[in-house]
Amino acid sequence: MATQNPGARRIGSAARARVGKVRTPFPRSSRRQRQEELLLDVLRQLTFLTEEIRNANLIQLHRITAEQVDRAMSDPALTEAMSTLRELSDRKRRQALFVNREYSAILLGHRIGAYGWGELIGHLRVLARNAVFAEYWATTREHRRSLPRNSLEARVGEAVDMIIDDLADDPDEWWVVGPPSEGSSA
Repeated sequence: MATQNPGARRIGSAARARVGKVRTPFPRSSRRQRQEELLLDVLRQLTFLTEEIRNANLIQLHRITAEQVDRAMSDPALTEAMSTLRELSDRKRRQALFVNREYSAILLGHRIGAYGWGELIGHLRVLARNAVFAEYWATTREHRRSLPRNSLEARVGEAVDMIIDDLADDPDEWWVVGPPSEGSSA
């Protein structure tokens, strides 16, 4: 009989030992490490999806607000209802709503990660060169006082204040005014 052959028994033992290894391809410590790696990967994906949902919500909120501004700009009664700025002509009020919408779009781009702090500052430098924006910014100075000091909008407001002040001193060097655009993160 073949099973009485010592060589055949060794082959059978080796086969059984391999089958046992197939069931547990990783030693226990490796299996635990693999489970931890999988868990970390799932957490990374969940974090990414959470951020994407947050960004989608911010974009949708901006879209809703932009639609309201569009409606208000097409109807003087709605323009007056939407604006908190007093003693402005209908034309100036519409301009203020429009530049606020432009500013909000730039800020949204930074919030959702479309561009970093340096690019945000660059966009704001260009926007601040516009006389209508500068007038709007001066008119809404009191509005910004209610912002929490550590909020993104408060930090951006301070940056725009610096840009506008620097532009008043030297408008020909507009691309370098305000806070540093690189190496700073907000």
